[in-house]
Amino acid sequence: MRYLASLIMISATLCTAPAWAQSASGAAAQGNNDAIVKMRGEVNAARKEYNRKVAEAKKVYNEAKAAAAKERDAAIAAAHAAAGQK
Repeated sequence: MRYLASLIMISATLCTAPAWAQSASGAAAQGNNDAIVKMRGEVNAARKEYNRKVAEAKKVYNEAKAAAAKERDAAIAAAHAAAGQK
């Protein structure tokens, strides 16, 4: 009796699993035409572009800041040298 119950449960599981499962390859290969999915993709693309531009601007800012610090340090060194200090 236990063998028959186990056999029924296993065969029911094997028969229904493919019917309820979603194929991953089919969903990924088709793409999606849903408006919300497209909107989220566009929002993510806009955020990525924004972050790229901000990173580029920060790089320019940091380069200008480093150049200004170098000029400041040279002026301070010149002032110390003129006053006879180290």
